[in-house]
Amino acid sequence: MTSRTAAAQNLRDLALLRRVRDRIDREYAQPLNVEALARGVNMSAGHLSRQFRLAYGESPYSYLMTRRIERAMALLRRGDLSVTEICFAVGCSSLGTFSTRFTELVGVPPSVYRQQAARATEGMPACVAKQVTRPIRNREARSTGGT
Repeated sequence: MTSRTAAAQNLRDLALLRRVRDRIDREYAQPLNVEALARGVNMSAGHLSRQFRLAYGESPYSYLMTRRIERAMALLRRGDLSVTEICFAVGCSSLGTFSTRFTELVGVPPSVYRQQAARATEGMPACVAKQVTRPIRNREARSTGGT
């Protein structure tokens, strides 16, 4: 393959990866998995995972869970739904997995976050609260250099 065709293929892959990322952003509450996302852009699941990690620094699953946790944080700040209701509202099917991932990303369990966030963001506009409370992705988003 020439460098020109390789560059063109790279651009096509990046456009497909953006489509996958946009779909995750739009449909985070739907049942999504890497296989379904890959089928949507005619890639194998392995190729999608590798290329997504190269482009965005994390796996498609990790990106999806981060979107779900961000939405859960907003719902927890609102305070009118239980943790279980929020778990299912953001597309998680397991309360245990949801709580574990939430704790990994945010640093505290969902119930503790609800209590802390209510005090910390009181009187703050929702758009500012979202920025201030955005989760910081864990180690899987960091580049490990050569692995």
